[in-house]
Amino acid sequence: MGIRKYNPTSPGRRFQSSSDYKDITADSPYKPLSAPLRKTGGRNNKGQITAWQRGGGNKRIYRMIDFNREKIGMPAVVKTIEYDPNRSARIALLKYRDGEHRYILAPVGLGVGDTVMTGPDAEIKPGNAMPINAIPLGTMIHNIELNPGQGAKLVRAAGAAAQIVAKEGKFAQIKMPSGEVRIVMTSCMATIGQVGNVEHENVTYGKAGRKRYLGKRPHVRGVAMNPIDHPLGGGEGKSSGGRPACSPWGKPEGVKTRRNKRTDKFIVKRRK
Repeated sequence: MGIRKYNPTSPGRRFQSSSDYKDITADSPYKPLSAPLRKTGGRNNKGQITAWQRGGGNKRIYRMIDFNREKIGMPAVVKTIEYDPNRSARIALLKYRDGEHRYILAPVGLGVGDTVMTGPDAEIKPGNAMPINAIPLGTMIHNIELNPGQGAKLVRAAGAAAQIVAKEGKFAQIKMPSGEVRIVMTSCMATIGQVGNVEHENVTYGKAGRKRYLGKRPHVRGVAMNPIDHPLGGGEGKSSGGRPACSPWGKPEGVKTRRNKRTDKFIVKRRK
């Protein structure tokens, strides 16, 4: 896995880079685990835009990922490492001893032919999943459940990894990639290792068109709008806005918006 750079044959190519995709071993997804994916264009079920600057982009096929890892004690062999257009991480196709195939997120160090397993008796090596109470302190983990049996919710992006820093009773303290320390039940499942495709953060898009391929539309600055369209709009010449950054509806930018008192008790240390 590395970064490919291009010769400056045009302004868009000058600083452009992409993955070299050398870790990919299959060209097309496994059909029984594939499904069509419909675009929303940022609209809700009433047709109203609720997420701006979305639309267009290349067609995608959704790969069904096994975030539960409930096949306890059954070994599986890695058949392929594949590209997934729906996430930044690579995915690995597993074939279990009973013949069933499943996709998982591919961690660093997992390759074709390797064996992975789920359960408290599994070895501490990348790709194996087990309850947090069976994982030693200091181990790097990803694909972490928030509630037992719910399926992994945390630490799923390319290059991400969390660390177990403490255990007490039925709870463990997990240090997230953001620096936040959070309490998670030790009966929750987690996968050993760091999520693969670590070089993803070093990719430079180089031109607006590559963002359009991803379904991301232009984002217009507030100060470039008219006063009717944005609180920062208007003014003679190129004004700087004259007030703190805000949304088109006047909501301030950069202030805390978290309002979930029910789960505040699970956060030991904030990320800031």
